[in-house]
Amino acid sequence: MTAAEPGFLLYDKPAGITSHDVVSRVRRERGGASPIRVGHAGTLDPFATGLLVVLLGAATRLQRYVLGLPKTYLATARLGWTSSTGDPDGKLRKTGRIPERLELPTGRVTQTVPMTSAVRVGGERLYKKARRGEDVQRPSREVTVERAELVETRDGTATFEIECSSGTYVRTLIEELADAYCQSLHRTRVGTLRIEEASPRVHPVEELLPFLGEVELDPAQARMVRNGVRIPAPGAASGGQGPFRLSCEGRLIAVGRIEEDGRLRTEVVLPVIE
Repeated sequence: MTAAEPGFLLYDKPAGITSHDVVSRVRRERGGASPIRVGHAGTLDPFATGLLVVLLGAATRLQRYVLGLPKTYLATARLGWTSSTGDPDGKLRKTGRIPERLELPTGRVTQTVPMTSAVRVGGERLYKKARRGEDVQRPSREVTVERAELVETRDGTATFEIECSSGTYVRTLIEELADAYCQSLHRTRVGTLRIEEASPRVHPVEELLPFLGEVELDPAQARMVRNGVRIPAPGAASGGQGPFRLSCEGRLIAVGRIEEDGRLRTEVVLPVIE
């Protein structure tokens, strides 16, 4: 795979750096004399570790499809303590009160966005307001927690395996235990991508979106799609509106949907790599 080809890395992020730090590091290491575009598909907080999907080159155009994938975490709660931010970076206070029931909510959950988040309120990110000591009315959002299983308790901590929708604040979920905060957070899965697969190897872009249906195009159709021509949807796409992966001879050409008139409308087109 050449530097010009779109692809992605499965990166095992350590604690103490931001997701943006990882992107900058990969850009320096992979760009060389020819800088490449690099992005990621789902932020991890500085204290958190684990799977970060790093997109290379034109694969950054596909970010929107990966951002919404469900995530799986191992979250360790420190019991009998509170944190001003819900994590070890905040102001910690020992209460000694151990929660009676080590259960986290599942199903549809309404969460108030924490002050340490990057959500914008009044045109400014909340964490910037928090640094100035401001407290503002924060929005709420509904998320889905598919499961939250207690896997271990020891030395005043409880570790849960949590599978949840994108946008879930695990720190806020842990705070549902009352006197507890999220001491460590390790992301193990993004959709079907697993932390066990993390390595320096660049994965081809064709492996990024296996959860989308695939429509096979012949070379003539692929040329028209790349040139912006809206072609009739092949029969394989007739079962739904998409989005679909549009492929030709084993290569991902584009991602598109079917319009009401039965034609394909592309949302993302990848460049031709000779």
